[in-house]
Amino acid sequence: MAQRVLVVDDEKLIVKGIRFSLEQDGMEVDCAYDGEEALDFARQNQYDMVLLDVMLPKMTGFEVCQQIREFSNVPIVMLTAKGEDMDKILGLEYGADDYITKPFNILEVKARIKAIMRRTNRKSNRQEESKVVERGDMRLDCEGRRVYIKEKEINLTAKEFELLELLIKNPGKVYGRENLLKMVWGSDYPGDVRTVDVHIRRLREKIEEVPGEPAYVRTKWGVGYYFA
Repeated sequence: MAQRVLVVDDEKLIVKGIRFSLEQDGMEVDCAYDGEEALDFARQNQYDMVLLDVMLPKMTGFEVCQQIREFSNVPIVMLTAKGEDMDKILGLEYGADDYITKPFNILEVKARIKAIMRRTNRKSNRQEESKVVERGDMRLDCEGRRVYIKEKEINLTAKEFELLELLIKNPGKVYGRENLLKMVWGSDYPGDVRTVDVHIRRLREKIEEVPGEPAYVRTKWGVGYYFA
């Protein structure tokens, strides 16, 4: 079944170029040119990936991302100009999974999309893995990609979930930041280890009663992170 991508940008030449290139690789591509249209597409269809520009008419890309996160964990890659604050781009408040700065090389965009899709497919093909993991008050539904603490569902982004899933399935094992970057984002990801710190901090804000004194995802100073 062909993989489906939603491309959102008000610059029609950019959209046309991305669409042509992705369709050459056998993907199905829908296009939207403002925030409201993008949200309508996301609500009405199932996508494997959303490429979302930050600066859009009617609603910003961040607002669209935030609203998509209310009903979907689809991977979202923000398209943005250089110089934006990294914390904001990584979606601390909005739920984005990755970002690409403009001007970009279409080959980079395609490589990033394919890397994320490969990781998603690998995870879905691991039939031998337990579908539900329970640790204390936390329950992880790996098939449904949902997290519950004391039976209350916690909304995580795709990357936050993948980090937690890796750590919770290997309790007590300490992972260095570079190792986590490679395992969760892929060896071809061009970002740095601060990406890991940003996501761990956001994850703690969602799952820990006191984020500054984490009970689940802890830090071994000078080494990395582990699930207690």
